[in-house]
Amino acid sequence: MTDLVELTDERGLLISPGLPGGAKNYLIDIDGTICEDIPNEEPERMATAEVFDGVADIINKWYDQGHQICFFTARIEEHRKVTEKWLADNGFKWHSCLFGKPRGGNYHWIDNHIVRATRFKSKMTDFVKRWAEVEVFDDE
Repeated sequence: MTDLVELTDERGLLISPGLPGGAKNYLIDIDGTICEDIPNEEPERMATAEVFDGVADIINKWYDQGHQICFFTARIEEHRKVTEKWLADNGFKWHSCLFGKPRGGNYHWIDNHIVRATRFKSKMTDFVKRWAEVEVFDDE
């Protein structure tokens, strides 16, 4: 894992550490994003899920570039063993895997750090469009 950088506020007080220059924290969903969409109610399919073409190559490139790879899934903790075995068997590199993401979509993430969201549509590629940072969102 990348060593975090100590940060201070304008008063010189320690605040949450950050990643070193240029590194990103990638939080990547599993079902429907890197492989076929499998609901928690059918865990027997998780061991043989079909991985999407090229997705491991892109994620592994980010890993090799020094970015943090965290799979963030709505699968539950009891699916950890089969999920991590499947990730390894399919050649993924990663640092961590968080289970128990809320189900249902329509996510609104509120944080004191920069958050950029990319909605997966059909094929994972390197990001080509940079979005302007927005500090306050009005609900549409």
